[in-house]
Amino acid sequence: MEEQLRVFVIDDDPLVLRALERVLRSHGFPVEVFSSPTTFLDRPPYDGVACLLLDLMMPGLNGLDVQELLAGRGVSHPIIFVSGQGDVSSTARAMKEGAVDFLVKPIDETQLLDAIGRAGARATALREQQQSERETAARFARLTRREREVCDLVARGLLNKQVASELGTGEKVVKVHRGRAMRKLEVDSVAALVRLLSKLPPDKPAQP
Repeated sequence: MEEQLRVFVIDDDPLVLRALERVLRSHGFPVEVFSSPTTFLDRPPYDGVACLLLDLMMPGLNGLDVQELLAGRGVSHPIIFVSGQGDVSSTARAMKEGAVDFLVKPIDETQLLDAIGRAGARATALREQQQSERETAARFARLTRREREVCDLVARGLLNKQVASELGTGEKVVKVHRGRAMRKLEVDSVAALVRLLSKLPPDKPAQP
């Protein structure tokens, strides 16, 4: 079953918060509202499928500040910005940093739901990508360091004898490591190995 999209609404105007919460709940979305960026940032991290409906201009931290802070924390929930006035430079920066949309108050309900739909699709895709990366990393974690080295060289297109020369070992030893690695990774071809490597998150250390 597809996970329900949760919408976090951050706006310092209580009337806007209530209106957005009412509209979103009427369309079946679970919603959490926050009257300031700090109250949202103090919330425990949410690991599910979610997006942010984020006011641009607020006292203290503004919406762009929040976007930057979340990126620094590795939080990838898609963001839809809302603002009481059009601001070309802010819009450009927000979109450049990955915002889904930039809506001007008063917010049109149809435009809001369209933006929420696109944010949900992006959030789901990110969730699936992260899950795939975790599963791939877990498979590579089964390998010894030497098995991982052999895999990397094989994926580059090197033959067993070339891998042996690169690692300063014998070809028979390379064949043993290669066979064990392929079994642990549950792949049966070099092409499948290359595809699996492409899903691996960067800088994932091998096991000693």
